[in-house]
Amino acid sequence: MIVCRFCRSSDGALVLDLGAQPSSEFFPPVTDPGPDARFVLRLWLCAACGLAQLADDDVVPEDALGDEPAALTEQRRDAVEALVKAGVLPASGPVVEFPSPHGGTWVDLLAEHGLHSGTGGEPAAVVVDGCFGVMHETDQRAALQARADALAPDGVLVVQYHSLAAILAGSQWNAVRSGHYAYYSTPAMVDMLAAVGLTATSAQRFDLYGGTVAVTASRGGTADPSVREICDAERAVGVLRADAFADLQDSVRRTADGLRDRLAQLAAQGRRVYGYSAASRAVALLSLAGANAGVLAGVADASASKQGKRMPGTDVPIVGTDALVAAEPDVVLLFVSDLMDEVRRALPQIPAAAWVDAGSGR
Repeated sequence: MIVCRFCRSSDGALVLDLGAQPSSEFFPPVTDPGPDARFVLRLWLCAACGLAQLADDDVVPEDALGDEPAALTEQRRDAVEALVKAGVLPASGPVVEFPSPHGGTWVDLLAEHGLHSGTGGEPAAVVVDGCFGVMHETDQRAALQARADALAPDGVLVVQYHSLAAILAGSQWNAVRSGHYAYYSTPAMVDMLAAVGLTATSAQRFDLYGGTVAVTASRGGTADPSVREICDAERAVGVLRADAFADLQDSVRRTADGLRDRLAQLAAQGRRVYGYSAASRAVALLSLAGANAGVLAGVADASASKQGKRMPGTDVPIVGTDALVAAEPDVVLLFVSDLMDEVRRALPQIPAAAWVDAGSGR
């Protein structure tokens, strides 16, 4: 029986089943021939509180973090500026930031607006979960309660997440991956915050990953119109309805088959094909597409910690950007479409026409 990670209800439905997949958080050395361990990857939607979540609790191996892309850094700055402009943050006081495996920090940006890093133990004027940290917690109720408990009585919590509405609207099934236990819609987040004693006071939407949302909340606060506007828009997409996920499931095979066919066609044409971004979201896509080094010579990544390893579930090596340039590829399949502008700027040696969105969602 599946039990909700937040409200403990068992009333819900499986809305996405990716079968057994290699860990998207552990990249084996290229010298390790495998086979790699696989873990069941299924998404379940709670009918009681609306939280979309991994149905299974497999403990998957993890290793080094990748380098943070400029797109995420820029979005974080945009979020801080938007929240300051909206007047929803205090003018001064200590900040407590909950850590994230994704790295990154809001503290320096908030310091530019009068806030400072907390010394530990003191109630926080601002508590930040802005780098997608809370989704990694298996117990969602305890995780949100811990963030609420860190607030001063008049403090403000900031939670940023990749919107479930964007995942649905963009058929971003590969956003669902091991170690990422929760996927938030804004209506669900508003209710979850209420359950730990907080009122969502504002909601800001950004373009990153097709739709990233930053919500602020406080004790005894009042919601401004932005909260209702974003909630209404996301409900219209179907974030609280299990039947609205049918196309997400259908898109899995459609996308994986499309990539398999594309790689086979390019190989038949004798094209030199590489990928870019050894991102966790590329793991299930390449696995389901049956990718191998015969059709995909390598995946380049700027993170030194991933170079010399391989994409999980495949024999495709991960190489550095210098090796990518030296290979003079005919085609570079980009596995995170938000990075297109920055990788073209960073690697002008590769013709712009060589870069192709891999069709794996944002």
